Amino acid sequence: MPAHATLGIEPRTIRVAHSPDADDAFMFHALASGAVRASGLAFEHVLADIETLNEAARAGRYEVSAISFRSYPEVAGRYWLMACGASMGEGYGPLVVAASPSTRADLRGKRIAIPGLGTSAHLAARLWLDDIVPVPVRFDDVARAVLAGEAQAGVLIHEGQLTFREDGLHLVEDLGRAWLERTGLPLPLGGNIVRRDLGLDAARSITRAVRASIEHGLARREEALAAALRFGRGLDRTQADRFVGMYVNARTVDLGEDGLRAVRLFLALGHERGLLPPPPEIEVIR
Repeated sequence: MPAHATLGIEPRTIRVAHSPDADDAFMFHALASGAVRASGLAFEHVLADIETLNEAARAGRYEVSAISFRSYPEVAGRYWLMACGASMGEGYGPLVVAASPSTRADLRGKRIAIPGLGTSAHLAARLWLDDIVPVPVRFDDVARAVLAGEAQAGVLIHEGQLTFREDGLHLVEDLGRAWLERTGLPLPLGGNIVRRDLGLDAARSITRAVRASIEHGLARREEALAAALRFGRGLDRTQADRFVGMYVNARTVDLGEDGLRAVRLFLALGHERGLLPPPPEIEVIR
């Protein structure tokens, strides 16, 4: 029996907010199932799309949350960045797609559907081609908006990166590949943050639990993949396994120095383009 139960002390509830997607389901499976625990803490999972989570982080709503790296400068005073839980594109990332074969030049000044103004996909698209008119829609509505002619192109995240051809869309650019060619670094997409008012000891304990959950999933892949498939939105097992492998891997266990360098460069370039506030000093919790 945990020590807090013996003493009659109620565990502190930590709300962990993340996306209802296969990669996050895989990452947090052990924490959600109770296979991984942290003394004195009880974890409550909150599911929402990433742009909703970006907005909630600005309000400091949840103790722990997934966030787009593009939105981190706006919340850095309230949240630390966890070393674990990052989604990085290793030469791949959000895809710019169109309803007919198109080039980068074709999209200058055109309406581009994006999965939220606060997303890293939006910033990556603007760093690739600043002369666009962003049209914010829900991440799972991007393909429809393009096919309906509401936008000349769109930026796909999550499972849309694997299924866009089935929808009749054409690839214009892989933003992760374009970023790698430009910088030699992985493309920073999302990370996990922990609220500063919890204190360092609690933040480190929570971070260790999240890291253990990721490691548990990687070590027991079939078990965690079965949980992830419930959030695959049409992905078959092979596709889900591929998608999880793209965004839950050794980089997710620890961001690494080059990963942190990529985040800093991503935010610095966004600031240079006038798209972001000055980059914050990033404090990483391990």
